[in-house]
Amino acid sequence: MALSGIRKTAIKFLAFMLIVCSIIYWFNFSPVKVQAYKITKGSVVNEVMGTGTLEAKVRSSISPEISGLLVKVLADQNDRVTRGQLLATLDDSDLLQQVEMAKAELAAAKANIDLAEAEITRTQATAVQSRANFERVSSLRKNQVLSQSDMDKALENKDVAESNLNRANLAKAHAELMKSKAESSLRYFQERLADTKLCAPFDGLVLRRNREPGDVVVPGSSILDIISTAQLWVSAWVDETAMGLLALDQPARILFRSSPETPLKGRVARLSPKTDSETREFLVDVVANQLPKIWAVGQRAEVYIEAGRRDGVLALPQKLIVWRDGQPYVMIDNEGKARWQKVSLGLRGRENVEITDGLSEGQIVIGVSSGSDLPRDGRAVKHDNL
Repeated sequence: MALSGIRKTAIKFLAFMLIVCSIIYWFNFSPVKVQAYKITKGSVVNEVMGTGTLEAKVRSSISPEISGLLVKVLADQNDRVTRGQLLATLDDSDLLQQVEMAKAELAAAKANIDLAEAEITRTQATAVQSRANFERVSSLRKNQVLSQSDMDKALENKDVAESNLNRANLAKAHAELMKSKAESSLRYFQERLADTKLCAPFDGLVLRRNREPGDVVVPGSSILDIISTAQLWVSAWVDETAMGLLALDQPARILFRSSPETPLKGRVARLSPKTDSETREFLVDVVANQLPKIWAVGQRAEVYIEAGRRDGVLALPQKLIVWRDGQPYVMIDNEGKARWQKVSLGLRGRENVEITDGLSEGQIVIGVSSGSDLPRDGRAVKHDNL
């Protein structure tokens, strides 16, 4: 009985040790399931990211130059308009009367000029006749034919005729001055009358209608807000640290939040020379080559500006790089075992990074699922064939 009990105890002990050894082997020596990435040649793109809104390069607020009663608003929100199209009118009854009065004043001034010219013609003839008579009387007086009184009378008539001619010339000058004043007054009221009609300054789209007929408007009060659709861009805020990487006409990707799965192509059109003092960001305007089917000014979007690109290089996902003591490493599959490999990095993109040294095309780099740790150096690994 005692021998049988010892045998049972020995068997249990051996079974326990077998289990322990199996566990130790499993945790320390059995191949670990890992993810594998085969090194291939590809492209690495360094992108600068910014967030902004869709804006129009050219926009205008349709507002009056004069105060008045708004009579008509001929465009509404989302209407397409063309350059010179009538958009709104103000009450023009008073200005029409003032224009007619100014026209009448101008006509009267022109008539006064005609009268003055006729008077000049008459007084010129009188003055010529008086001078000739004075010359004749002077000659006769020298010969003692006429008396001194006749001489004085002829001189008086000449002086009066010349004075009348001067007065006629002054009357014409005054009439011409009044004509110029009347013309200026007419132009002023005609311009004010033209200001009662508000037209589109360019081809565009009405964004907002701010006033309705019956409102009293003053200079500067917006009736309509319009934009030109000739050039729309995303005004994106970019961190100032990327300023040295950006230049005009660099290609870009635009992701509107209404359709983030469909990136649109664009290019850098303008770089702001001013940085926000609080956020330390500056504006970059990126023109979209094509807009979504449905868009709205002010909608948010992300832009990814291509600041650098390398094609045909060894590319590796950034997530596979491990920094050890300040140096970049990757874990590779070395004949079925995990090994650390130091690498040298080139251009860095948002997702991939260029490998300039330490790896060759076709090598397998090891990765693991999120939340898991890489196997230790020298541990056996297994993965799906690539």
